[in-house]
Amino acid sequence: MNQRHHEIVQWINEQGRQTLQAVADEFAVSVQTIRSDIRLLAEKGLLLRSHGEVIPFPHRENISFDQRRIRNAEGKKRIADLCISKIADYQSIFLGSGSSVAEVASQLNTFQGLQVMTTNLHAARNLCEHPDCELTISGGKVRMRDQDVIGGDAMRFFQRYRADIGIFSVAAINKQGHLFDFTDEEVMAREALVDHCHYRILVIDSTKFETESRCLWGKISDYDCVITDREPTQSLLSSLNYQSVEILY
Repeated sequence: MNQRHHEIVQWINEQGRQTLQAVADEFAVSVQTIRSDIRLLAEKGLLLRSHGEVIPFPHRENISFDQRRIRNAEGKKRIADLCISKIADYQSIFLGSGSSVAEVASQLNTFQGLQVMTTNLHAARNLCEHPDCELTISGGKVRMRDQDVIGGDAMRFFQRYRADIGIFSVAAINKQGHLFDFTDEEVMAREALVDHCHYRILVIDSTKFETESRCLWGKISDYDCVITDREPTQSLLSSLNYQSVEILY
């Protein structure tokens, strides 16, 4: 995709349903050009088209890794930059699933003596060229949509180890600080990750604030640090402060 295509997908995901004319006005091109762009993006499964409108994918199910990587890409880079400030040389690290976690993995190449364990094949790929990292990945069933190892294999993988730091993401967080995911399989793996690391870091981009998904999974007070790309809403920030959870943004 070209740069405009990336920006269109990100803008639609942030702004919600838009007419073709509104998209054309935003990007200062003709409706005919936007119609062609949207047709290509829809064919790639990055957006939906409906009667002259453009629609982001709904939150009922998780979207592909490529879609999530594009969505708020700059925010995820900001999150990764903040996250590496919590990491030191010679630590053992769990990396969970998700595009934000994969972005963190791409920033770990300056650290020495890391031991990384992950079910996230994108994160593993980012670490394969690391000059001083012991990398262990889970075997088991791969969900092809986002290339994460899922289910019981992922859960048992994290149960076999102990780590200094666990870094993971979730699908959504509501005003009360409750966390949500899309499937029970994701919940199982993350519960094992959280239970078997000393320090827990939740990386979550701001597009997931004050939303909910299918599976309720824990609350914000279960974690030591939350890292995001912009200041949370006042209600969520109050919940974080009340629970004495460190927040970086």
